Amino acid sequence: MAGHDQHGARPFRQAFNKVAKKGLHAGPHIARIVHEETWAAAVWDEESRLLHGVVLSIVDMDALAASDNPSKDRYSFNHRLEVVADRLTGMEVFVRAIREGGLSAAGRSLGISPTMAARHLDALEARLGTTLVNRTTRRLALTDAGIDYLDRSERILAEIKDADAEAAAASKTVEGLLRVSAPATFGVMHIAPLIPAFRALYPKVTIELGLNDRVVDLLEERWDMAIRMGQLTDSSLIARRVCPVRLSISASPAYLERCGTPRTVEDLSSHDCLGYTLVSLTGTSVWGFGRDGSRHVPVRGTLHANNGEALIKAAIAGQGLVYGPRFIAADAIASGQLIEVLLDVECLDMGAVYLVTHPTRRPAAKTRAWIDFLVAQIPTLAEPW
Repeated sequence: MAGHDQHGARPFRQAFNKVAKKGLHAGPHIARIVHEETWAAAVWDEESRLLHGVVLSIVDMDALAASDNPSKDRYSFNHRLEVVADRLTGMEVFVRAIREGGLSAAGRSLGISPTMAARHLDALEARLGTTLVNRTTRRLALTDAGIDYLDRSERILAEIKDADAEAAAASKTVEGLLRVSAPATFGVMHIAPLIPAFRALYPKVTIELGLNDRVVDLLEERWDMAIRMGQLTDSSLIARRVCPVRLSISASPAYLERCGTPRTVEDLSSHDCLGYTLVSLTGTSVWGFGRDGSRHVPVRGTLHANNGEALIKAAIAGQGLVYGPRFIAADAIASGQLIEVLLDVECLDMGAVYLVTHPTRRPAAKTRAWIDFLVAQIPTLAEPW
């Protein structure tokens, strides 16, 4: 790999990262092919700031870096490297050059060289297929097309500036509609009661609490964040772990007096085991034990439900044994309505409670405030779990 870096993979990677950090627009553009050595030199030309106002689209950079024969692959790679002149930057150069009296002044205000400013204007005129400015060594004179384009460009740039300002303000102000997805029982028992305290801190926030035990698509369904339980399978999400999810087996005193208290996992075969239909290892026919759930124990029961709270209510009424999260059973255990049953094999490790957001969305201030609030509150709530 070191040899491949010497052939140019590392400069290209650094160039790409440098441009990406600028957060430049990738909208409509004009593309042109640039030779590898020319681009690599331009990357480090800080005086001309050649990277300013351009976006690059690099395909198979990693393939080149990993290639067994980078020299053979370079021609194909070079012709898949496009340098894209940002039309908004060209528009801004054009407006500033007219309003500030020249390309040198426009370049200074934008932090680029006069040469680069001229290139942006050339690219803009080439894309439009017309001359906007007649240039001499002393002055710039607008053409008829340039007069009309200047007016429209100023309005467009002003609207973009306003939009940027509004977006920046929204990212700093804790207000607006906050859409939160949570598992049904956990949301009812532990999230909904926290909302008044959060709104006392942030009265300009309105919360939409979506209660659903399925895994929602944050981006497609436009949720600001989600509360997830268990083992996270989507590693692309940005997640904060806030507390573990522990399981327990419990039953009412009346049930245990009537049917006896199981001592081993084998004893479960003679008990009424209430089944949760949404998780196979605490379900209707098999319960899993051991941290990884690898000890499978056959069970049977007279009640199956897709809601953990419903099973707890039935267990309190003497229906049978319930195997589920302690965050549902803890209050009933503390009050004596349920008694926790300890067997000879530990319960399944159900993972943790996570607060997740989508990686392509920068969380707004309302979302960040809500997550920080939950991080502070949930561990205290979870102490009895």
